[in-house]
Amino acid sequence: MRNEDEGRSAAEVEQGGGASTTATEGEGSPGVRSDEPARAPRTQGVDPEAGLATAEYAVATVAAVGFAGLLIAVLKSDTVRGLLEGIISSALSV
Repeated sequence: MRNEDEGRSAAEVEQGGGASTTATEGEGSPGVRSDEPARAPRTQGVDPEAGLATAEYAVATVAAVGFAGLLIAVLKSDTVRGLLEGIISSALSV
């Protein structure tokens, strides 16, 4: 007898009883321990929210790029450039 089989009766060893055996046909999936509860298969199909976070990140990224482009266009205008130069020169002259 192997060490795993110690403490079990000969009938249990022959029948494959005990906690360390795998499920037999009709008792669940092969290779799954018989003392573990069987898991119910997913029958509802694909999660309807799968990939939703990725889509949200994509929308936020496109919005950020659009805002950055608008900000660059505003900062390059002559009016804003003049205001910024005036602020900087008055701050440096103090």
